[in-house]
Amino acid sequence: MELDAVDKKIIKILLENGRASVKDIARKVFLSSPATSARIEKMEKAGVIRGYHAEVDYRQFGYHIKAFINLEVEPNQKKEFYPYIQKIGNVIECSCVTGDYSMLIETAFQSTEQLDHFINELQHFGKTKTLIAFSTSVEHRDVPV
Repeated sequence: MELDAVDKKIIKILLENGRASVKDIARKVFLSSPATSARIEKMEKAGVIRGYHAEVDYRQFGYHIKAFINLEVEPNQKKEFYPYIQKIGNVIECSCVTGDYSMLIETAFQSTEQLDHFINELQHFGKTKTLIAFSTSVEHRDVPV
């Protein structure tokens, strides 16, 4: 889908505030509400806009241990690994990557004991390397639109 300057401005507004009303967005992009709504719907159908969500500080729920785990998974194990990892609620993100390890897993846990238990489970799939984050200088953000 080709995005014009108005589409990009609509996306920027929604990235800043996913709860912005169509009326407010329309006013900012100088279109009618129906025209703005149609553009948003078109971008949703095309998969440009994939959803709307609240950003929650997981530490407020006791998840104070943030860890990145590198995991070596053999290609023939991916069929078993992917359904397993998708079911683990503590996994924030899992990416297939290049290098010595094939997976990079971002996690959040309430205790080091829970993290240790998870790592032990992961070792069923292969060798792990774990990095615990002390702080985060740049929180998750979207790329420039």
